[in-house]
Amino acid sequence: MTIDFHVHSTASDGTFSPAMLAEKARGFAAFALTDHDNMDGVAECREACARAGVPFVAGIELSIEPGEGFDKFHLLGLGVDPSNEKLKRFLRRILDGRNARNATIQENFRRLGIEMTGIEAYAHGEVLARPHFARWLMEHGYAKSVMEAFERYLLPDSPAETRCYEERWHPAQADAFAAVHGAGGLCVMAHPKYWRRTWKTTGPDYADAERELARLKEAGLDGLESLYQANTSSEDVEFTRIASKLGLLATAGSDFHGSNKPTIPLGMEVSESFARPVLAALSR
Repeated sequence: MTIDFHVHSTASDGTFSPAMLAEKARGFAAFALTDHDNMDGVAECREACARAGVPFVAGIELSIEPGEGFDKFHLLGLGVDPSNEKLKRFLRRILDGRNARNATIQENFRRLGIEMTGIEAYAHGEVLARPHFARWLMEHGYAKSVMEAFERYLLPDSPAETRCYEERWHPAQADAFAAVHGAGGLCVMAHPKYWRRTWKTTGPDYADAERELARLKEAGLDGLESLYQANTSSEDVEFTRIASKLGLLATAGSDFHGSNKPTIPLGMEVSESFARPVLAALSR
């Protein structure tokens, strides 16, 4: 069967509208929209999925504190209620932090002599993200591709002379777990292979990951995106093993962004036995 619990639309940094994604997901056993830091596309996607006969899951992706010794923790909230007032206030704080970071990034570009006129038009909703900056740079001749724009300007390890990257505020793990659970959702760690930056070259330290994931489960983590489009086959196997050992729900996600990540297709093929536990948890 085909499922996908990690998908982005034009409500954040994807290039397909929520309704277009629903059409592309025809025949899926389950589909979640998980835009960054907002749920503006959920209503449109839910309605389009109903027309297309696609079981829909309202979701979100949050960048949160990674934990001591780790670099990046993206939390998927699956099955959340977008009308929950506490969640709305929580997301407002995150968007304010994102906007403050974006203003600093634009100032960094000014120091390089690059005035990013019209950058706001690249975001179709409230979320202006680094892929929007990268696309602006490519279309205005400062890079040959989105990837080159990231490498030259927008990564923590971009060259010092051109680096415009800035960190942004990340909510504490406990606060993020509480916000998602308070809105009726499941807390799932996305793409654990990116949890520590050095794992990109060395591969994940599974023993280290297992120890920290055990702590996070006690703190409120419900699941792990153990099957991920960019994983190696061994990473799929090992992260699924860890999820099973710790009693975490195992999920599967593509991290689809449309043409912003052109090598990543929509949808993940999984067995019914793999999907059954998370589908059951989401239907409660």
